Amino acid sequence: MNHTLTDVPGLLVGHWTDAEAGTGCTVVLCPQGAVASVDVRGGAPATRETDLLDPSCTVQQIHAILISGGSAFGLAAADGVMRWLEARGIGFDTGVARVPIVPAACLFDLPVGRADVRPDAAAGYAACEAASEGPVPEGNVGAGAGATVGKLLGFGQATKGGLGTASQALAGGVIVAALVAVNAVGDVIDPETGRILAGARKPVVGGFVDSEAFIQSRMGKTIQDLANKRGNTTLAVVAVNARLTKAQARRVAMMAHDGLARVIRPSHHPFDGDVVFALALGEKKADVGVVGAAAAQVLTQAVVRAVQAAQSLHGIPAAQDLAS
Repeated sequence: MNHTLTDVPGLLVGHWTDAEAGTGCTVVLCPQGAVASVDVRGGAPATRETDLLDPSCTVQQIHAILISGGSAFGLAAADGVMRWLEARGIGFDTGVARVPIVPAACLFDLPVGRADVRPDAAAGYAACEAASEGPVPEGNVGAGAGATVGKLLGFGQATKGGLGTASQALAGGVIVAALVAVNAVGDVIDPETGRILAGARKPVVGGFVDSEAFIQSRMGKTIQDLANKRGNTTLAVVAVNARLTKAQARRVAMMAHDGLARVIRPSHHPFDGDVVFALALGEKKADVGVVGAAAAQVLTQAVVRAVQAAQSLHGIPAAQDLAS
């Protein structure tokens, strides 16, 4: 095991990154198809093809998931993923053409680097070309390239976010894994100690502000003015090498959101667009409740890894620099 999302057999992950512009995208390819669903909890999502992941909808399998920077502009990167898959004959057979099913979600990273450079179809295609089953790079890569956390005091007091991934082996050969791009309004908390790892920084004196306490002290009077102007949203993919229905995958996505709530405070804010996708591919038998609980745990680990692997960028300090 490499302790990343690609520990789940059949998945390939690729990044496209523009460090100068402070943006990027990440693709999770499942060329053989995967059962998938989604749970959207943030109040400001930017998504594509998520309605068909409802258990009541017709299409039963998807072929890739794209998570991207660039706000809603970044949804265009999914066109490149579709083009890459179509060229390889991968997609839903409509009788006249194979249509690749590529749900997508974006985060808001426009304040970092250049706001006029966003992932496009060429970026999505390039991420597919870079995809592999090897260990997934973390930190300032892909959808995490321009990610930041802790923006309730304004973007100038934020800390660098990033992309992280983790996995866990369960009994019977079942593997549950997660990948996440962390770009939250709130702070990232050490789940063991409760210490703030990355978040809103105090001006002048240094250290972190407790964003939850800040919200409560202001009683919402200034939160909209601050958060509405800042880029947010945490995007995650959890996966398991087991046979699940779309309804069961939906339950796994719902339970996995607990992993965000354990380490991001506050999470699912009105100015976050938090989205968790769940993928099931494989023939292992697994209890959906056990898988969901494990998904929450590995997503917690992935969030922590994201901010620990992040590096300072465009004047935004990273947790590893603040701790040194």
